[in-house]
Amino acid sequence: MKSLLITVVLFVLVAGLKAQAPQEQALSTKYEELTAPNFVKAVKQAEGVCLLPFGIMEKHGPHLPLGTDLFEARQVATLASEKEYCVVFPPYYFGQINEARNQPGTIAYSPEVIWKLLQETCDELSRNGFKKIIIVNGHGGNNDLLNYFCMSQLHSPKDYVLMVYKPNEDSVIMNQIAKLKKTNYDGHAGENETSMIRAIRPDLVKADQASTQSGVDQHRLADIPFQYTGIWWYAQYPNHYAGDGSQSSVELGNILVNAEVEQLSKLIKIVKQSDKIGVIQKAFYEDTKNPLKTKQ
Repeated sequence: MKSLLITVVLFVLVAGLKAQAPQEQALSTKYEELTAPNFVKAVKQAEGVCLLPFGIMEKHGPHLPLGTDLFEARQVATLASEKEYCVVFPPYYFGQINEARNQPGTIAYSPEVIWKLLQETCDELSRNGFKKIIIVNGHGGNNDLLNYFCMSQLHSPKDYVLMVYKPNEDSVIMNQIAKLKKTNYDGHAGENETSMIRAIRPDLVKADQASTQSGVDQHRLADIPFQYTGIWWYAQYPNHYAGDGSQSSVELGNILVNAEVEQLSKLIKIVKQSDKIGVIQKAFYEDTKNPLKTKQ
């Protein structure tokens, strides 16, 4: 009986100690919040996957913050990383925005700086263990830059793979959006984008200002067909505003954000499980060493 009592007491004490033991905190998904020791753990837990939220500093109509694209890209990346663990790089705004240099607040770095900084950022992420880098772009003016930048990675061997997240249109989501949409033209700081910022940072939306400027296409180059010119955006939208943000809604914003989060989290999971891009890329680099030996 005495031995049984001792055993019970010991069991209670051990259980109490376990209950008092501090629980190990989950690793942050945000790069800048990690300590150096936790960074090492994070790279391992992320299986080498890092998201690079890519925005810009530019006017978004008369009613949205200059950092709109940053808020959108970081929110989507952060929520996706919480569904499928990976590390999210700090907000990155060193992109292409020459078309808005006429507007207050625009930070337009030179093409040389943009290119070199992005390349060195990717190289440094790789040096720190991230071998699978996914750019989450929130700025339309970066699209052509990022496509070409990805292609340029084939010019010389890299020990990492780089990709740009490209969400697909989902018919179910598109039907939900169509039922909520009030405008039939949209683009920059219009109904969609204003809705997203209302869902992400409602405190920064100046809703009463959305109708103070026009976001209608001016068609100033419509009489000159068969060409592309860098001035096209300014010719069409001199106010750097495309659409009507006054027709936005939080409900629409949440649908848009969640749809992107869902697809991005799926991409992260697939990229973790598959090395196919890296294997094919490595084979390509080998073939480039002596193209005359490439099977014809």
